[in-house]
Amino acid sequence: MGCARVLVVDDEPQVRDLLSTALRSSGFDVLAAPDGAQAVAAARSHPPDVLVLDVVLPDVDGRVLARRLRGAHDGVPVPVLFLTERGPAAERIAGLTAGGDEVVTKPFSVEDVVQRLQGILRRFAGDVTELRYADLVLDEDAHEARRAGRVLGLSPTEFALLRYLMANAEQVVSKAQIVDRVWSYDFKGDSRIVESYISYLRRKIDSGGEQLIHTVRGFGYSLREAR
Repeated sequence: MGCARVLVVDDEPQVRDLLSTALRSSGFDVLAAPDGAQAVAAARSHPPDVLVLDVVLPDVDGRVLARRLRGAHDGVPVPVLFLTERGPAAERIAGLTAGGDEVVTKPFSVEDVVQRLQGILRRFAGDVTELRYADLVLDEDAHEARRAGRVLGLSPTEFALLRYLMANAEQVVSKAQIVDRVWSYDFKGDSRIVESYISYLRRKIDSGGEQLIHTVRGFGYSLREAR
């Protein structure tokens, strides 16, 4: 999976360059195109293993492009992650109906896109990966978190925050690191949003059990068992 080839198609240069850089640093072989015509040409020359497609492109609907790219792949199934602006749930469902395996809304966390792509490739390879710490389980493929068998019912942002804390279990992560990894790449809001979401997570995770999310004053937060 580390050398999987991904084709990123987005007409916004900032988004395209940001994703290309992040994916290369995560071990992907990256192709990038600003529109459908160049994407089809790139896919014919270098067939991708997975696609990242903006739904709104200057020359074609991303969902139509997904079908064209799959047709150019000699019938071999190619998983798709669609990028779309925030909108009605119906649009996200339409993306999945068109063959997309994931839908991510803009603005997005780059780390979330990378991890979702890795999850897509694991599913296609028949692998299932979970993060575990103490009695806490985060199922990447089902997008579900459980503590002692109890489903936690997390929002997408809470899920992303918990994933980051679990990936860095027993380490201290700062608010700035959390904002950079969990929220949008161009997030300009108040970093106090981290405090709010930490509070939401604590209510769902730590209520009725041993505290796992700890505040390290002056530094940030840590997911760890009590010392």
